[in-house]
Amino acid sequence: MRSLLGIAATIVMPADAPAVKVAATKGYGAKVVLYDRAAGQSREAVAARISEETGATVVPPFDAPAIVAGQGTAAKELVEEVGPLDHLFVPTGGAGLLSGCAIAARHLSPGVRVIGVEPAAGDDAARSFRTKTLQRVQNPQTIADGARTEALGAITFPLVLQNVQDIVTVTDAQIVEAMRFLWERMKLVVEPTGALGAAAVLSGLVDVRGKRVGIILSGGNVDLKAIAAFFA
Repeated sequence: MRSLLGIAATIVMPADAPAVKVAATKGYGAKVVLYDRAAGQSREAVAARISEETGATVVPPFDAPAIVAGQGTAAKELVEEVGPLDHLFVPTGGAGLLSGCAIAARHLSPGVRVIGVEPAAGDDAARSFRTKTLQRVQNPQTIADGARTEALGAITFPLVLQNVQDIVTVTDAQIVEAMRFLWERMKLVVEPTGALGAAAVLSGLVDVRGKRVGIILSGGNVDLKAIAAFFA
């Protein structure tokens, strides 16, 4: 924001976020404020306090119409490039990406089955989808740090119920194997959260044989030293 529009930006991030993600955020010119989710601190509360003190506008990470619309362009561009799909797998945390992609896919590829994928340790979205009531999870321990959200949002949850056909979960071990395939075979550096959709397909959780399948790969913020231990 500072480099493009001359607007100061403060990004609230968990204290245990990957160091490379924090460094990259600072490198783009933003100020980073860390909070301790393990101690029960709230990102929303920290952001609200900063907004009150500075007059800054709060931009939520996923639960806002503009964010949903913007993230939905990932599916829009995919379908426009490759044509109609039978299945679309989307990483899921707070479901801004999932709900946006589901709306876009539904309009551009009628009949597509949109499937959200989240880590098994943080299965609040899957439980919410099944029960049709908002479920929560407290600081789930998973390598997919981008999906360690507490719950779906007031905006994203109804959109998921309206536009998504299923939500499945994958283990950290399945995420690692998907990352290994993406890195070694496809030469794509994808972070754990970004590999959630690929993990579901490669693990055979959904039968996609003979189908046209789209997978959203979102994010390449990887701490190479930390992730190397998983590949050993």
